[in-house]
Amino acid sequence: MRMIFAGVLVLGLALAGFAVYMAQNFIGHTQAQLAKEREMRAKTGPLVEVYVVNRAVNYGDALTRDDVQLIYWPQSALPEGIFKAGDPLFPEGETRPRFVLRQMEKFEPVLGVKITEPGEVAGLTGMLAAGERAFTIKFDDASGASRYLQPGNRVDVYWTGVSSMGGEVTQMIETSLAIIAVDRPPTKSGKEDARATDVSAPKAMTVAASPQQVARLAQGQATGQLSVSLVAKSDDNTPLAGPIEVNNDQLLGIQKEAAAPKVEEKVCTIKTRKGADVLEIPIPCTN
Repeated sequence: MRMIFAGVLVLGLALAGFAVYMAQNFIGHTQAQLAKEREMRAKTGPLVEVYVVNRAVNYGDALTRDDVQLIYWPQSALPEGIFKAGDPLFPEGETRPRFVLRQMEKFEPVLGVKITEPGEVAGLTGMLAAGERAFTIKFDDASGASRYLQPGNRVDVYWTGVSSMGGEVTQMIETSLAIIAVDRPPTKSGKEDARATDVSAPKAMTVAASPQQVARLAQGQATGQLSVSLVAKSDDNTPLAGPIEVNNDQLLGIQKEAAAPKVEEKVCTIKTRKGADVLEIPIPCTN
């Protein structure tokens, strides 16, 4: 009987020791996780709920309650104009949608400058400065840099056509024009998270320009083909030293030979008097 009692006692002590060991391990692991969480919170600081779009949206798209959601964002890194949980992105009782003024990718924060007021349709007039006009440049699929154009970019505009001398020429006609809108069809894949390599070529873009620049662009589009090149953000718009123009001969490095000077044929004559008249008669030259 004593042997049984002793065995039960030893087994109980072993189980108790194992339970204490497991409890200590669990408590230690939990404390380590809590310490790690506190350290992370100390680095990120307080978090606040902000509105982000839950799908990619382009200029002119309607933005409804179904297109946004709340996520946590570091309070120390809030962009200016961001909509937080307590801000009236869609005021109570408002059923009219807002409209997108600038392209936003999935889970990008919603900023006041990127959307209109409820019910206000996205328009270009608010993006034009005093004295500016909006002009639309049409593209084809072969336009290289046009595939990556976005509102806010600046571009140089080139005209390709037949010059007054009869040869084809390409010339820069405008520099550093601001893009205010891009007409871009959906990507071929149809996916919202399409990569940059799957960006659809735009059908047209709209730039802000002076009336004189609009006249030049309209004439260029009517008489030839317009293409654009992106301007670096760091470009300081320094005036160019001279016109930028290339023709076929300059493109291929062909140098035209200077025409030989025209030598007039020598004419020899003799003068003969015939009565009161003096006649000049041509004769072969002897030297």
